[in-house]
Amino acid sequence: MTTWNNFNDADDPSFALIPKGSLVKVRMTIKPGGYNDVNQGWMHGWATRGDTGSVYLNGEFVVLEGKYARRKLWSLIGLSSAKGTSTWGQMGRSFIKGALNSAFGVHPDDMGAAAQAARCIESFGDLDGLVFLGKVDWDKDGLGEDKAVIKMPVMPDHPQYKELMGTTATPPAARGAHAAAVPAHVAHAAQAASSASPVAGRPAWAQ
Repeated sequence: MTTWNNFNDADDPSFALIPKGSLVKVRMTIKPGGYNDVNQGWMHGWATRGDTGSVYLNGEFVVLEGKYARRKLWSLIGLSSAKGTSTWGQMGRSFIKGALNSAFGVHPDDMGAAAQAARCIESFGDLDGLVFLGKVDWDKDGLGEDKAVIKMPVMPDHPQYKELMGTTATPPAARGAHAAAVPAHVAHAAQAASSASPVAGRPAWAQ
């Protein structure tokens, strides 16, 4: 009998969540949902429309370095709420602003021309692949189980920012070049439907 017939001595799987408050360097990718709204400037199918009518970016965050390297976390970035309130969209805008500050080493109080330019994007495609420092929190999934999420980017004035983030990226001189080149998988999603079908299993907190 081999190790691939008898599994009694195999290591027990460890599914422990990354502890709350952990600071991790992550790469954010956006899963295209195929939803567009020309009036809002949501183009190229990056946004997702949920089953309640709320719109969000479906973000995946891969830890790049340290003890939790290669672990993945998932969070939704709010764009608009079906309930008619702007709170969720404001939270989403604040998250994106923080992620850009963290990625490019921009102090949140810096209102210079370069800092303001770093906080501007041509499309949500500019956020796909963004690397920044994030703080881990816990939330509930659709089954009520705990899951680790990224809700708060860490700013450059944090004492551990330089140590954990290392060299920050330089804001692109012309974001239009990025936006013009729509990824193939995004184009496919946009062509599949001008607005995405409702996505089931959306957590209650994001409705």
